[in-house]
Amino acid sequence: MDKIKEKLKKSYFIANKIYLYLIFVFLALEDLSLGFYYFLISLFIYGWKTLRSKVPIEVSKEFENKTFVYKRTKNRDLKLDLWLPFKPNEKNPLVFFCHGGGWISGFRNQPNNVSWCKYLASRGFAVISIDYRYGYRNTMEDILSDYTDALNYVKKNYKKLSIDKNKIILMGLSAGGHLSLLYSTYHTNQKNKKEMKGIKGVVAYYSPTDLNDIFISENKSIFARFATKQTLKGSPIEKEEIYDFYSPINWISKDMIPCLIVHGKMDTTVPFKSSVKFVKALKNYQIKYTFLVHRKGGHSFDTKLKDISTVNTLERTVRFIRKTINQ
Repeated sequence: MDKIKEKLKKSYFIANKIYLYLIFVFLALEDLSLGFYYFLISLFIYGWKTLRSKVPIEVSKEFENKTFVYKRTKNRDLKLDLWLPFKPNEKNPLVFFCHGGGWISGFRNQPNNVSWCKYLASRGFAVISIDYRYGYRNTMEDILSDYTDALNYVKKNYKKLSIDKNKIILMGLSAGGHLSLLYSTYHTNQKNKKEMKGIKGVVAYYSPTDLNDIFISENKSIFARFATKQTLKGSPIEKEEIYDFYSPINWISKDMIPCLIVHGKMDTTVPFKSSVKFVKALKNYQIKYTFLVHRKGGHSFDTKLKDISTVNTLERTVRFIRKTINQ
């Protein structure tokens, strides 16, 4: 029975919420206004869940954040938020945090990201949460340049931001984890010491490490495929070299920094297999790593589930950051 449930959860019908669409069509055929109201109610419920999405560990203390413009582009100013610990000092170890959203959505201060920032700040870390341009009108190279410019801004202005530029952890969720892994694997592979100076480790939650995996038969997510095609401007067949170039797994070397890889086995957006492959590659190169698996977790389980396994994952993430940043 459990295996049947797992297969059902990962099915095309459930992964893409086709059942919601069918309900809408049925109601609209029956009564157009009824279908319209169903659509509005569904939209409200989705928005409400998104706004209430947060990590399951409550933070009682209030934290103030400051916003800075780190880069000006033709169409918008790119910003970052700084969250400092409750008792900050002149040199706070930093978690450089990057949001997810398939490179085409999401923003630095949406509720799930804010909850992560508050949680990490409550554990004694400074946190920088960044925005970047989306893959609709921009390329992956543009997005990576934003990521790099934000990191360089932080290093350059470390005194003003009250951070220790020699104690930095890169962290990201989903697409943000991909950017963090790609930045670190590429620059360690190419021995770019300047770019990697001060960066001690990487934390990646349910992140694609081989972009070709988004298109394997087991992965049923329409959104993941659309977002990847949109950002890389084509399919893996049309843009094989581009997909390989922007896949972190292809840049792993013996110089890679320690990694914490986190993934839920029930993920229907980014295949769990992608993290398994990446961890095996890290092991082959004898890189220090920790691999945390949530047996029942799907995509974004860290802010959707409140079970003991999720809480334990968050606490182990903090322990990894603390240990790695002080090595």
